[in-house]
Amino acid sequence: MKLSKAQYDEIAQFLGHVQPTRQSLRKLKEKFPSQSQSTLLSIFSQEYQKQIKRTHAKHHTAEAVETYYQRYLNGVMKNAAAPVLLELANEVDFAPSLMARIVLERFLQEREQAIPSKTLINSMLRDPSQIPDGVLANQVYQCTVNDCCYGPLVDCIKHAIGHEHEVLLREMLLEKNLSFIACTTFLVYKCH
Repeated sequence: MKLSKAQYDEIAQFLGHVQPTRQSLRKLKEKFPSQSQSTLLSIFSQEYQKQIKRTHAKHHTAEAVETYYQRYLNGVMKNAAAPVLLELANEVDFAPSLMARIVLERFLQEREQAIPSKTLINSMLRDPSQIPDGVLANQVYQCTVNDCCYGPLVDCIKHAIGHEHEVLLREMLLEKNLSFIACTTFLVYKCH
């Protein structure tokens, strides 16, 4: 079913009035039952990413970073088991994985007295057990598993979907006995 511009705009407008969470996806499906889940998810992702890109700079100012870090520290002092970072991200309308990245980077700066490498931060986001503080590791984990548009879990899902489509296309081409060039990692080879 083809989606009109008016329908897209109606869905996008609805999304402007809800928090970008998995519960919002359910509400979206209830409000627009004639649209497929994949269509709604795609629009949800696009609109959410547009919003994050519009507000990204304000969340990365020195003042904002320090405020988030202090709020994180105060929150976990009151209750270390509470999802402090996740709630903070939802409160300020920012992606939980990106909030986790900001606080993790600030934590590592304070601990190491140097700016941590992106490689180190990415590694810790993918595997929070590497984070030297158990409470922060748990907070980061909560953010990455509850973020429906950003983070290492979402990246893995996107990669798996892309790989699945490549496999299906390859099977169709082989079935029809058509020539094609397949790329794997750094090796390019011609099939048929």
